[in-house]
Amino acid sequence: MRRSPRKNDQLTTIEDVARHAGVSTATVSRFLNSPGVVAQSTAEKVRAAIAELSYVPNANAGSLASNKSQLIAVLVPYLTSSIIEETIEAVVNQLTAAGTVPFLGITGMDPVRTNDVLMAALSRRVTAVITTAPVPEPARSLLRQSKTTVIEMWGLPPDPVDIAIGFSHLEVGRALAEFSYKRGYRRPHLVTAKGARAQERRDGFLGTWTALGGTAPTEQEVGIPSTYGEARTILDAISEFPERPDLVVTGSDFVAQGLIAYAHSRGLRVPDDLAVIGFGDVSLASTVEPPITTVRIDGAKIADRAIEVIRMRRNDQEPENRHIDCGFEIVQRQSA
Repeated sequence: MRRSPRKNDQLTTIEDVARHAGVSTATVSRFLNSPGVVAQSTAEKVRAAIAELSYVPNANAGSLASNKSQLIAVLVPYLTSSIIEETIEAVVNQLTAAGTVPFLGITGMDPVRTNDVLMAALSRRVTAVITTAPVPEPARSLLRQSKTTVIEMWGLPPDPVDIAIGFSHLEVGRALAEFSYKRGYRRPHLVTAKGARAQERRDGFLGTWTALGGTAPTEQEVGIPSTYGEARTILDAISEFPERPDLVVTGSDFVAQGLIAYAHSRGLRVPDDLAVIGFGDVSLASTVEPPITTVRIDGAKIADRAIEVIRMRRNDQEPENRHIDCGFEIVQRQSA
């Protein structure tokens, strides 16, 4: 049997909602885009009409008129063992609450792949691009030409594509050197990932450590992302030194956690025989034994600032500065 065509296949329109609520279509549109600007009594009428008519807004209609969608691209290099996942979660939650749709892209560390993901995002006319990884050329030129809001999070590059929201990795390194020296450590071992930001922290540490009168630390380079399993390699390297370091400064709480576990398995006490400092203050940092001394980054604050910039741009406003420094904090616990 053939189904009879439905008589009511036409979707409810914004005009239907306006008539039902007794308001103009412009008022309904304002309510859908910025509910807070509509008077409460009017908002209640519109909300009731939407519910009664089962109206689903057409996001594409607005995007066609403005050449922009309600999509916001959130790009990350990786999620495995990521110390920025809590920041990304805060950003995605706030974007969703604001009525936009996050477009999550995994770029890896390959500039070509990063460029491809950016092209995919721009082809959808995204409202903004939020990225936690450094933006390589030619993607930087591409983004500038697109006139799309671009927010580089987690760092403060000297010449951001558009807006940078984060903290100074150089200053983190300097603060860690001062922290370590003042607490009596004299033989630090620096574990540095291959990325540019990790190198900035290394440079900051070395410059301040030397200025304080410390002798040159031992060093080791690891891959990206740095994982729990790197700890075994780090301890193997340390065991070959004529004198064991008294402190290992890592670039990840996951590596720090691995160091604590492997050190215990080899009969080393943390922090008595070997102190450990992590980075990121992920949720596990305060729950392992001993709890990890680390660098806390306020991911929620970075997310707040990013959402604020996007809202300002929607209202044709500009932030006062292209660099928004959210700072950091060294959290001292028992591992160092």
